[in-house]
Amino acid sequence: MRDERLPLVRRHAALRCAVGDYGPLGFNATWAYLRATACPAPDLRRDSAALLRALGTLEESRAAHLAEMDAFAARRRVEKAAGRRTPRASDTAALRFPRWPGSAPPSRLGLIAAVANRRSAFQRFPYPDETLSPDVEVRQLANLHARLEDCAASYLKALGRLEQPAAAELTDTVHGIRSLTRPGYSPLNMYLLPWLRFANLLTYAAGASFAIEHLHQQYLDKNPGGYCGLGGTGVKPSDPFGTNWGASCPTGIASVPEVADK
Repeated sequence: MRDERLPLVRRHAALRCAVGDYGPLGFNATWAYLRATACPAPDLRRDSAALLRALGTLEESRAAHLAEMDAFAARRRVEKAAGRRTPRASDTAALRFPRWPGSAPPSRLGLIAAVANRRSAFQRFPYPDETLSPDVEVRQLANLHARLEDCAASYLKALGRLEQPAAAELTDTVHGIRSLTRPGYSPLNMYLLPWLRFANLLTYAAGASFAIEHLHQQYLDKNPGGYCGLGGTGVKPSDPFGTNWGASCPTGIASVPEVADK
């Protein structure tokens, strides 16, 4: 991928293969994350520098993931020696749910792009036929589908934020979808499991936004004239030229205190 003597199309294909081997958010969501964070060019097939930035982001995440797995393995060896044969559910959550590994919070812009990508797929996915599971009312499925769509729309409209009522609604929707899934093979699972994967991604993205926003506000407190990474990147700026750097950010630019004339 770093060999600039190779055609860019081959390097682009190699990066997609790498995401296929390691995609912490799932293949499509991870690819959307990398494309968004490799700005300014969203088309990695035409911009060598952006492709290398995307590769660096992926490698950094994978290095953090491998370090976490090493720490987990060392902890499990100690626990097994002490007689604990089964790991705690909290220890395996990182293996079962989407998450962007790393010591720093993930990119809010990247998470927005990932959610937007999977929401588009969620809207196109075939709707389950009521004959697949006679014990499940069609209205219940329609209600869960509509609630999940509303939560995703709220998250994207607020550019990466989900207020407390919407977050509680999302949690209840996830529980509702999970309650309808069946162990083993079930025709209905073919529809519900993609819903659940999308809901888990949205839950993670919404939860990560609080940590991201806290760090962002700390930055703005220290740099009153600083800019937001969402402004000027094409994520719904309030002005057509993207010159108002804080306009599209939920936190915004911290106000500069007025200095009294001497």
